[in-house]
Amino acid sequence: MININNYNEFIDYLYSLKDIKYKDFQEKLILSDNLIGIRTPELKKIAKTIANSNYKGFIKLNKHNLYEEKLIHGLILGYLKLEFNDLKPLIDEFIPYIDNWAICDLTVSNLKIFNKNKDNGFKEIKKYLKSKNSWINRFGYVLLLNYYINDEYIDKIFGLCENYKDEYYVKMSIAWLISICYIKYKDKTIEYLKNNKLDNWTYNKAMQKIIESNRINKDEKDMLRKFKK
Repeated sequence: MININNYNEFIDYLYSLKDIKYKDFQEKLILSDNLIGIRTPELKKIAKTIANSNYKGFIKLNKHNLYEEKLIHGLILGYLKLEFNDLKPLIDEFIPYIDNWAICDLTVSNLKIFNKNKDNGFKEIKKYLKSKNSWINRFGYVLLLNYYINDEYIDKIFGLCENYKDEYYVKMSIAWLISICYIKYKDKTIEYLKNNKLDNWTYNKAMQKIIESNRINKDEKDMLRKFKK
């Protein structure tokens, strides 16, 4: 039973859901030793329950010490039935707690409100990309990847891929973003890659991700290998 009025009991409840094998797997994948080991579907159920009850109380009590505490907070945002302008300050309050790629990417995948608020969301993304915090930068790029690869925003996305921090998880998100752009807008992406300002590592990582895709054939992959720097 979830009891967010007594936060210590809530933490005890989380530990009761611990999966040792999953914890060992997660620690290698996320490179974190500050997690319990609870599968994501279970955390989504918990987040949904809290979002439909006293979510403000939970956010206030949340100590953000554990991976699961942070992720539940992030997932809650996607379940709240709020207007975008009301949700925006809650997102801004949360994102400084992001400290690994999993919390970033899983939170973004749940923020489907960006689908219905493209213009306002895009303004926020541009702010995230200017942050000095690399995880907030990644948050912005992964939002683009999930919700903005369409006719209206494809050219704007390429423009936002030009100025970025020399930081592994930021560059990986850009490479991932470009690879999905290629799948959906092949010609535009090829043209961009011919005239881009990406560093060689990010460029080659984007090419690698494109080539690894199951959605392009062998001949195309062979052709793309010739473009690697």
